[in-house]
Amino acid sequence: MSVRRQLRALLLCLCANWSVAALATAETADTLTVGSKSFTESVILGEMLSYLIQHGGMVAKHRRQLGGTRLLWNALVGGDIDAYPEYTGTLLHEILVDENLHTQAQLQQALAKRGLRMSASLGFNNTYALGVRSDLAERLKLRTISDLRSHPGLVFGFGNEFMDRADGWPGLQRRYRLTQRNVTGLDHDLAYRGIESGTLQVTDLYATDAEIAYYRLRVLEDDLDYFPPYNAVILYRADLEQRAPQVVALFQQLTGRIDAAAMSEMNARVKLHGETESSVAAEFLEQHLDLDIDPRIQTAWQRFWRRTAEHLALVGMSLSAAIVLAVPLGILAARRPRVGHLVLGVAGVIQTIPTLALFVFMIPLLGIGGPPAAVALFLYSLLPIIRSTHAGLKSIPRSMVESAEALGLPPGARLRIVELPLATRAILAGIKTSAVINVGAATLGALIGAGGYGQPILTGIRLDDMGLILQGALPAAAMALLVQGVFEWIEHRLLPRKLRFAAERQP
Repeated sequence: MSVRRQLRALLLCLCANWSVAALATAETADTLTVGSKSFTESVILGEMLSYLIQHGGMVAKHRRQLGGTRLLWNALVGGDIDAYPEYTGTLLHEILVDENLHTQAQLQQALAKRGLRMSASLGFNNTYALGVRSDLAERLKLRTISDLRSHPGLVFGFGNEFMDRADGWPGLQRRYRLTQRNVTGLDHDLAYRGIESGTLQVTDLYATDAEIAYYRLRVLEDDLDYFPPYNAVILYRADLEQRAPQVVALFQQLTGRIDAAAMSEMNARVKLHGETESSVAAEFLEQHLDLDIDPRIQTAWQRFWRRTAEHLALVGMSLSAAIVLAVPLGILAARRPRVGHLVLGVAGVIQTIPTLALFVFMIPLLGIGGPPAAVALFLYSLLPIIRSTHAGLKSIPRSMVESAEALGLPPGARLRIVELPLATRAILAGIKTSAVINVGAATLGALIGAGGYGQPILTGIRLDDMGLILQGALPAAAMALLVQGVFEWIEHRLLPRKLRFAAERQP
């Protein structure tokens, strides 16, 4: 079998296997998708909504930890998810701030224009606040946010979203005329560790955070009434009232049932005592709504194989598509130098875009989940393969090319019989580089709902659980090594011994 046929058969096999892995994660027509933000409370509420959907006779899919508010909002408006837990203050003062809404009726009307509905309050107000360690508050006599003006040297650390929100740090700084300059943005959950270690002194809090009591923080009084009420509600698409009226009725049963103390306790059970969001949510629904809930908690091995299938689908589809396109582009770049400069330049520009930003850029075109992640990874994989193909062909000694020409081989046959086999080692080196980068970058896909090994990593960061982080990091590293080994085996199989010897002797 020729090198060309072996490569074609290999790609067909890989694409078939990866397509099966992708289909394993496909959604059915009666699936309703729930989203949640990247903090524990939102995940717990998202699990409750998922159970209510299941109790209503539908299939529920929960896309956990989908990053920030805007991502979830756009996913709901675009139809990528059907419902998610939100807060009235966020709707009025962040998402719809430009519409200058003041009343509940105005908010409902604005949502209706977008094909959305909002439930009544779930029963608690999870407002923003600022907090400091109690011992520091005692020493500096900090009681209100206004008191911070007297201490401009304090180090502030806020959640990344709070740093840029219309109802976050910029407005707070103006209202209270705070002059602090040492203000850092970071993950909300990591800020608590910074407070504990002393590297941060002031951070933003959610009123129902379990860490407030655990870390003995003092909540500073909002003496200028900057923060509005953030009543928890359920946002859902209006067409659910026709598609699944029984589910909407179950959503309404949850309203008014969760007070701040109950929510704080559930957060503590997950964050401080190691219980799962699924079990905590199921227990609450059983006790307070008298529903018979089957938690259906997956075993560690079931989660591992599901994450492996998701990660393999992302890496496989994006890498195989990149190989199919990048190798011909590399050949074109080697044959046509002027075109080659343009091809390499465009691929190089794509490579400079941060991976997460590239993922987010794909969302308006492809929604959330696997498709935008796969396309972003495909684009990110092009440059190493194009460059290595170009370099491999350009490094072939001119004497060998002239010998092939002297034998009367036309350009196509010369490329297939002589040049590509001699450049195989360089081409596969680029593919191996892309594959390893791809496996690592795919972990970021969890931030936009693509699943994979990034999911336990994100959960581990949120829960400060090193074991969960390793459940994603170690398999990702093992997959990268495995992929590299597979392509080294392919190199050995594709490159004939004599040509392999010749390639090794190239200068």
